[in-house]
Amino acid sequence: MEDLTLVAVVAVALFFDFTNGFHDTANAIATSVSTRALTPRTAVLLAAILNFVGAFASFAVAATIAKGIVDPDAITLSVILAGLVGAITWNLITWFLGLPSSSSHALIGGIAGSAIAASGVDVINWSGIWDKVVKPGVLSPTIGFAAALVLMLVIIWVIRRRSPTRVNRVFRRAQIVSGSFVAFTHGTNDAQKTMGIIALALIVSGHLSPDFQRPPSWVIVSSALAMSLGTYAGGWRIIRTMGTRIAKIDPPQGFAAQTTCAGILWTTAHYGFPVSTTQTITGCVMGAGASRRFSAVRWGIAGNIAVAWILTLPAAGLVGALMEEVTRLPAGDLIVVLLAGAIAAAAFVGRRYETRRLIPAPA
Repeated sequence: MEDLTLVAVVAVALFFDFTNGFHDTANAIATSVSTRALTPRTAVLLAAILNFVGAFASFAVAATIAKGIVDPDAITLSVILAGLVGAITWNLITWFLGLPSSSSHALIGGIAGSAIAASGVDVINWSGIWDKVVKPGVLSPTIGFAAALVLMLVIIWVIRRRSPTRVNRVFRRAQIVSGSFVAFTHGTNDAQKTMGIIALALIVSGHLSPDFQRPPSWVIVSSALAMSLGTYAGGWRIIRTMGTRIAKIDPPQGFAAQTTCAGILWTTAHYGFPVSTTQTITGCVMGAGASRRFSAVRWGIAGNIAVAWILTLPAAGLVGALMEEVTRLPAGDLIVVLLAGAIAAAAFVGRRYETRRLIPAPA
């Protein structure tokens, strides 16, 4: 029975990875599409490939998720399963609303909530949550805003006497590079989180040593593939919000936002901080958009996004805790898996509607 539960956990974890991919497609491509640096389908395909490649670059974040957030000795497969469904649920709610929330924080919140419901607050490594989740989660968009603003001011000074037409043409080409770097670092950061959860499940079930340095190869490949497929599916609601509703940006601003975001993601992945790529790129887009005037940023939309960020950890945690209670029922694990299947079906139907209504026309 435990082996069947392990298979279910791995399957649900990979589905979460898929939702993470289409939820976070906007991180890499929204600015490139909005400035017409790339056509939508080309941008999505490029992001999917580089997400896959980036997943093999580092494993520090996977170790943090597996060993730095909760005590593996107090976690069961049912707790992990419940937490994953909590994270998936919040991902799909924010996707439907078009809000760029954090898949990373949804995952951590869901697992933490289910763990607390099962074993109490002592099972959580609160210092790890504070040092490696909350603090980087606050600092990454703040630093991204400031750094993108400064970089954009430098770019404005450099191009001040250049023809706008030529400048836009050059920076559209440059955005292909900067957007590719964002997609690569997104894979380096976000795919690791699912690897970490599957590694935690393998530790709990006795299939992996708690002192692992690298997840098994099949975990790495399957996590990378699930995220890249989700990225290719595309989350067009959030792409629209990220690319046009926060601030109307031109190619130089898009380049500044993407370059800054990629630099932050690469640095945090190196140190094993599971930061939110969504929060980071949103802060960078706001900083680049504010470079000409602060009123260029739609602060009301930014405020709605900030509320979603604040709610993500507790909301996903509450759903995770509820799912943990369901696992205690007769055949509770099966019920939770069926709920995950129902969510998957709803996502498929919603994605078809979303693509038909919201995909932009090719440039």
